[in-house]
Order: sequence, then structure tokens, then C-alpha cells
Amino acid sequence: MKQDIRLSHKIICEIVGQGAKVLDLGCGDGDLLKILVDRRAAKVQGIELNEACIYKCVEKGVSVFHGDFESGLKGYPDKSFDYVILNESMQETRNVQFVLHEAMRVGDKVIVGFPNFAFFLGRLRLFFLGKTPITKSLPYRWYSTPNLHFLSLTDFVDFCRDEKIAILKRFYLGKKRRVLFFPNLFAQNCIFMIQDAQARP
Repeated sequence: MKQDIRLSHKIICEIVGQGAKVLDLGCGDGDLLKILVDRRAAKVQGIELNEACIYKCVEKGVSVFHGDFESGLKGYPDKSFDYVILNESMQETRNVQFVLHEAMRVGDKVIVGFPNFAFFLGRLRLFFLGKTPITKSLPYRWYSTPNLHFLSLTDFVDFCRDEKIAILKRFYLGKKRRVLFFPNLFAQNCIFMIQDAQARP
């Protein structure tokens, strides 16, 4: 793969099976979906609220619907996709439980990616300066951030246990490579593949 592909996109591309049916919730400008089409021959569909991003998706030839997935996915039957993706969009949703359970209803597996609020540079900024962390994965000031939830890797693992969600795979990401040791401290971002525990054989 080309080096200019974001590490998170590269990991997700490795996860998604050849020819899979994929729904991306909050697909942004469609870069990830375009990669999945080109590299995995995936059958993709995006949902995006930002109109400017929708135009960019169309320019890339990516199928996208203008909508707010937080209201649910009523138009989609159960298990109509192999994968549902929430990459850097889950932490911006108001009702995480509802959105994730809807994603697991319409998809066999769900891929979730989010910035790690417990990254050590953020901890240092909070400890020494007493200010809300600003890092490359969390670049916004407190008053302009789109993030509604600030969570760590450990928070998400605890959440999955409480919600009876099975974690199938997990990847911890640094700036350019995977993080293998003490990920809750050193990972800037993470990607989890999850599934409703009751759906597992």
C-alpha cells in the first residue's frame, strides 16, 4: 500500500474481507470507502451529515446518503452488511449505546476507531499545565471540539464488558506504527472489531 494512506485506514483495510458489504457511519470525505473499493473490491455505502463531505464522496465515486445515523438505521434490515464502520465518529455521537447496538444489528461485525484520551502527552499536559489535553489525535481546543465523549482504551474495554459486546480484534496505533506495549499510555488511536456477544456461535 502507498505510504500516504493513514495507518488507521490501512488497518481497517486489512480487517475487511474481499468483496465485503460495508456501511460507514460518518464516512467524512469518503477516503476510507474509496480505499476499500480499490483494495478490497468492497461494496460500500456511507452515511454523512456534512454536505461538503458528501460532495467529496461523490467526486470519488463513493455511494453516500445524506443523513444522521444517530436517529437509528431503521431503513436497514438486520445483518445487511458484513461490516459497519465508526472510525473517529463514535466519540462524537450523543448516545453511544444506541448507535453501537444499531450498528451491530445491521452489521455482522462493527469496526470502531477513536483517539485515546489517556495518551501520555495528554496526561502530561493535564498534569503539568492543568489544561484540557491537545495532541495530534485530539487537536481541538475544549470549546471547538466535535468530541462529546473523551475515553481511553480501558474505558472502551470496560464498556464492552458491561454491554455484553465481544471484542474480536484490537489494534493500538502510534503516529506511524502499531503500539505493542502499554497501549493505554502510548497509543494515540485504537481500532476495535466488535460483535454482539449473543450473535457469536
